[in-house]
Amino acid sequence: MTLNSKLGYLTLAAGGGLLALTGPASAQDAAPAAAADTAFVFNTLLFLIGGFLVMWMAAGFAMLEAGLVRAKNVSMQCTKNIALYSIAGLMYWVIGYNLMYSGVDGGWMGTPVPVSIPDPSQDTGDYAAASDWFFQMVFCATTASIVSGTLAERIKLWPFLIFTAVLTGVIYPIQGSWEWGAGWLDGLGFSDFAGSTLVHSTGGWAALMGALILGARHGKYGKGGEVHAIPGSSMPLATLGTFILWLGWFGFNGASQLALGSMADASAVSRIFVNTNLAAAAGVVVALILSQIVYKKVDITFILNGALAGLVSITAEPLTPSPIWAIIIGGIGGVIVVFAVPLLDKLKIDDVVGAIPVHLLAGIWGTIAVPITNPDVTFGAQIIGIVAIGIFVSVASAILWFILKATMGIRVSPEEEMSGLDQVEIGIEAYPEFGRGGQTL
Repeated sequence: MTLNSKLGYLTLAAGGGLLALTGPASAQDAAPAAAADTAFVFNTLLFLIGGFLVMWMAAGFAMLEAGLVRAKNVSMQCTKNIALYSIAGLMYWVIGYNLMYSGVDGGWMGTPVPVSIPDPSQDTGDYAAASDWFFQMVFCATTASIVSGTLAERIKLWPFLIFTAVLTGVIYPIQGSWEWGAGWLDGLGFSDFAGSTLVHSTGGWAALMGALILGARHGKYGKGGEVHAIPGSSMPLATLGTFILWLGWFGFNGASQLALGSMADASAVSRIFVNTNLAAAAGVVVALILSQIVYKKVDITFILNGALAGLVSITAEPLTPSPIWAIIIGGIGGVIVVFAVPLLDKLKIDDVVGAIPVHLLAGIWGTIAVPITNPDVTFGAQIIGIVAIGIFVSVASAILWFILKATMGIRVSPEEEMSGLDQVEIGIEAYPEFGRGGQTL
């Protein structure tokens, strides 16, 4: 809009109506331009507000992990989380975004070149280009956060960060291009509204491969098959982290509507908020009741992960379910947590924070559930997408983990693990008043 046209009319938007005071340009010319400007502003705001809410989820992951690891490893988890967010931000600009979105055209990947942000005077379209990049970047960082918690307390810092760089710059963008970049899965009709599979299961597969190759923590499993519980350092921190993630999820799912320029879009975003909250609440209540029935005690870690599993489950399709279906979908996420966590222990897969049940398994469930409420999607397309992404991410992650293991090693020594990674890898303990190294189990 030019300065002359700004002086020529004033447009007020309220409730979808337009009131124009016209000057040089006619009302007929001014109204469409003003409506387009208004839509541009609101769409951009949705991306930016959703983006900073999802960015705040990085703090949620950091606090959740800090609470669920032992005191001697808290500084390490905090370091990993701020580092992985920063690495993702750089890698997604250098190569990731265009690999995911530029020139995919029904294929397998885009063009691996840095992002070019247009000058504001040249920024045309339905929203600001930079707001879209920012919103997509924070999703990328979320994927790496999932891996961090699973492999806590025994992985070296630098191999993890190298893995993060490849995951956020290459692995995540390639599989994301298959659906969100209008790639081959999108052509088959696969649907994943906000990323139950593209974000959460992708992080879950990468974490699972890392856990299998890295091995369990010292003392976690006995020779006779017994499982030794290793309590975390702070349930208040873990609870705070869960609430932060819950809050951030409204940006994660709500802003994935990708538009706020009309009354219909505003209504859709509001419905997404309701369904997202109901699913999380159902995951909590189901985990609460089931843990009491099955284990005779209410386990707060099950409850926290029940909330997250409910959120992951509804993420693939938070718009089309009725409130009742949102509750059912999220509640099944809570069921998955209660029964999958001990199953992993039977398989001797050591997942420190429960990220594999929450993000991988609940992500698969949420993606399969999409056709229940969205008649435009088929179960066949969903299964093909889940399997294809699972195979790609698992194979790529396993190859990368094996390369890192063979070249620089990925695990600290038993002695270093006993001392704690804060002391060995970071040099600053989170709680020095508790004594050098904290607990020793």
